[in-house]
Amino acid sequence: MPISRQTPVKWLVTLAGALALAACSHVVPPATPGTSAPDRAARPQPATPRPPLPAPTPSPTPSPTPGATPAPTGPGPAVAAGLALGPDLDTLLPTSGERTALALRAFRLSCPSLLRRRDQSGLTSGTDWQTACSAAASWSESNAREFFRRNFEAVQVGDGKAFATGYYEPEIAGCRTRAAGCETPLYKRPVNLIEVDLGLFSDSLKGRRIRGKVQGSNLVQYDDRAAITAGSLDGQGLELAYANDPVELFFLEVQGSGRLRLPDGGVMRVGYDGQNGRDYTGIGKLMKDRGLIQAGSMQDIMGYLRANPAEGVAIMNENKSYVFFRELTGAGPIGALGIAVTQEATVAADPTFVPLGAPVLLSLDRAEPNGVWVAQDTGGAIKGSNRFDTFWGAGDRARALAGGMSARGSALILLPIGTYARLTAQQNAPAPPLP
Repeated sequence: MPISRQTPVKWLVTLAGALALAACSHVVPPATPGTSAPDRAARPQPATPRPPLPAPTPSPTPSPTPGATPAPTGPGPAVAAGLALGPDLDTLLPTSGERTALALRAFRLSCPSLLRRRDQSGLTSGTDWQTACSAAASWSESNAREFFRRNFEAVQVGDGKAFATGYYEPEIAGCRTRAAGCETPLYKRPVNLIEVDLGLFSDSLKGRRIRGKVQGSNLVQYDDRAAITAGSLDGQGLELAYANDPVELFFLEVQGSGRLRLPDGGVMRVGYDGQNGRDYTGIGKLMKDRGLIQAGSMQDIMGYLRANPAEGVAIMNENKSYVFFRELTGAGPIGALGIAVTQEATVAADPTFVPLGAPVLLSLDRAEPNGVWVAQDTGGAIKGSNRFDTFWGAGDRARALAGGMSARGSALILLPIGTYARLTAQQNAPAPPLP
């Protein structure tokens, strides 16, 4: 699809209205940063009763920009999906609100990675971000709205129809050394786990990676969950810590990081350090399809797994994906950019459609997630041009918001001013003559 400039007045009005509602919603000041969680799927409900929350504030769902006419495939998946230039940001950005300030803080932290990383989406290069990053270094967070207005333009990818879920940092009971009642290991990343960038072998495979292990002269699939939980990694010194409850550990893996509550009252923070390369299977949907549970909440899932331990193990093993951990001793958890991500300012996105580190403007049918976020993380279930996972931090409120987050609406990527014109020119440039 081509890159086409469109300024839909109806969309502009509804998007601005939704963001105005978001500016009035309560935002908790930053606390515990986020996590990289490649296995995150649409979130089930929490395992414990939620604290009381006000009813979600609905926002009008905006209509995305009409589709563009077909054109040759561009430099990356995002351009191939079709781009459209959105309305002026002065009409879209919330006039106030802590999230915009948090987004400026998150963007500032992302700049070193933005300047040096290869953008898998094909939308930008490192030098494109230089002006915005230089400005962010000294810009006051009290005037964050003006920073985004002056340095970015809104660009829609594909049809602009967004879907957002939520994630948080869980806390479960555990111990550093095996003890009675605390015997399920969290494993460190094995040294024989190999990750291969397929784009190094074929341009048609750019942005695609696989994981496995070397067996003889072949690269084969790595051990699946069933093999690992049965002990295939035992005796290799990979045990990082232990969990009291294998079911709680399973859901900590889904989130990608979390905290272990230790017997002495201390806390050990663990973060994602790789995955075995097997596809993720959401067991909640699987169990609902089989009629084992009704609502599909995390509480329902955990209750069934614990009431039927043998069958529960078999069900969890149907998700062949397995996550490895490392201890985090500084700021964290760590997102896909290799930096600590920010509560209520970080989203996980598909890096083949959204440059990692880029701001994103969400306008959804729930007010809580509306506004500016920064794409600092990725997720195995977070695939597509407008699929996002919003990070809410740690604690009861974060667990409640993340567990119940399922919002639809529209999304715009904020790219450095001039990016759209450059991409348009590249698309319209005549093909070079054949030799």
